[in-house]
Amino acid sequence: MSTQRALFLFVLLAPFFVQAQQKAGEQPNPDSVRAQRARMVAQATEDYKNRVFTHADTLRGTNGQERSWWDIQRYDITVKPDFLSKTAPGNDLITYKVVTNEQPGMQIDLQAPQHIDSVIGEDGQLSFTQEGNAWHVKTPHQKVGSVHTVRIYWSGVPHESTRPPWSGGWTWATDSLGRPWMTVTCQGLGASIWYPCKDYQGDEPDKGASLTMIAPDSLVAVSNGRLQFKKSNGDGTTTTKWAVVNPISNYCIIPYVGKYVTFHEDFQGEKGHLDLDYWVLDYNLKKAKAYLPEQVHNMLHAHEHWMGPYPFYEDSYKLVDVQHTGMEHQSAVAYGNHYAYGYRGRGSKYGMMYDFIIIHESGHEWFGNNLTTKDLADMWVHEGFTNYSETLFTDYMWGKEAGNEYNYAARKGIHNDRPVIPRYGVNEQGSGDMYPKGGSLLQNIRHMLDDDEKWRQILRGLQKTFYHQTVTSAQVEHYISEHAGFDLTKVFDQFLRTTQIPNFEYYFSDDHKKVFYRYTNCVTGFNLPLALTDSANTAIKLKIYPTEEWKSTELKDGQGVLFDQQAIDKMYYIGIKPDAAHT
Repeated sequence: MSTQRALFLFVLLAPFFVQAQQKAGEQPNPDSVRAQRARMVAQATEDYKNRVFTHADTLRGTNGQERSWWDIQRYDITVKPDFLSKTAPGNDLITYKVVTNEQPGMQIDLQAPQHIDSVIGEDGQLSFTQEGNAWHVKTPHQKVGSVHTVRIYWSGVPHESTRPPWSGGWTWATDSLGRPWMTVTCQGLGASIWYPCKDYQGDEPDKGASLTMIAPDSLVAVSNGRLQFKKSNGDGTTTTKWAVVNPISNYCIIPYVGKYVTFHEDFQGEKGHLDLDYWVLDYNLKKAKAYLPEQVHNMLHAHEHWMGPYPFYEDSYKLVDVQHTGMEHQSAVAYGNHYAYGYRGRGSKYGMMYDFIIIHESGHEWFGNNLTTKDLADMWVHEGFTNYSETLFTDYMWGKEAGNEYNYAARKGIHNDRPVIPRYGVNEQGSGDMYPKGGSLLQNIRHMLDDDEKWRQILRGLQKTFYHQTVTSAQVEHYISEHAGFDLTKVFDQFLRTTQIPNFEYYFSDDHKKVFYRYTNCVTGFNLPLALTDSANTAIKLKIYPTEEWKSTELKDGQGVLFDQQAIDKMYYIGIKPDAAHT
């Protein structure tokens, strides 16, 4: 596992490790934890600085000439996974629309050791060449605006995941009764790890996708969206087809094959009736029925309140039982949290009051699946907002102070090893800090606004404005600034594009009737306003606008208590230096 992947895992699980040790009766060694963290941060920083990008990275990470002239309309994938041989050959019917006259050929992505066997166009077989994981198909010149298809046949032994979901590829496993269980995980590494596609996040199939699975008839095949048909082939296999009608990210189209059973619920959400379906391994059915519905209902109520209607009513909402921890596969969320609160039974105070995987991975239906970034470099929009959905959920269930405490606890996973947003166009992921640091950045803005309804409408507005679209971080940042009524450009730059954490320095006049303050250790122009409140007396408030220059504010009766280091720290992710030496 790469240093980057290891650090991602450490970031996500850091708040849980110490508590798990304490539960087991062990005394955590802070020096050992700090030393391990320092080594990982140093290595990740060094790897980031020294990485050399190749032509293959550019082919993978950019919307180049062989990608930009055609727009994906639909994927119709057929796959036949074989548990014994660990192969999964198939074909993919790609429907696309021609958008420019410049048509130098079609780049299709499929990662080794699988290979493309043939490409069939509307007028017959098309020739192609291979360049690493990129396959260049010679296509005829076609009229702008016209819609066409190519069918791609592939085979070979696909890459096998060594640590799902943290590594990509097929999983060939057995359930607890020794029966075959198969699935795929591929975020980051890309969907081309298992099927041929345009492996670029910025182009989703506008008219949906289908996945047809040919599997042993002793097993059940599940995928995204709604079941289209299921038929026996009379040879010991069954063909099952699922489909979505909404746009979907390549990496969210996923097969699940195992001894599944299902139960159904009707849910009344903001947009009306929503089908809830639970697909679980047969021996988990009883506990699933007793456990899952309450968690899912709470999630939907909270997420719809803060972020707007669930984005895929047409395709339903499903949880699918898996043996890895979980993933945000659109309308078929992978769930592997052992039917336990926290993260497989571990968590902070409020984190142990709900099922982390259901809240987090379902949160991606809004940020990640509905609103998807074009470039992998902007993945903080997926992970930061979804990390923040945990804070919002906690707030919805147990109040604002609980949300503050949860968000504060999550900061333990921030390393500041490298920027959250890395380099564009080369399929590079930013720091694992995109999770908790992204969530802390958003909490900063929420408190800065000091208007929770306005903040709620900004979150809901992002979902409505960019509904079923691919976006850039710049678009999201601009939208928030515009609707917040304050230019947050430098705030985003500070937390997303540097590893510096700004320090808020302040001191009082001798008579405590005036407070002086400024920011240091920040980008030029950093200007995050601070709205300070007293949780014991909400009538006492003050909003200040620090910059890099010393400023001062006259204090009214009682406002001095607002400059409490611990209180400010719970609300804002900034360094706090009271009684700062001043010149």
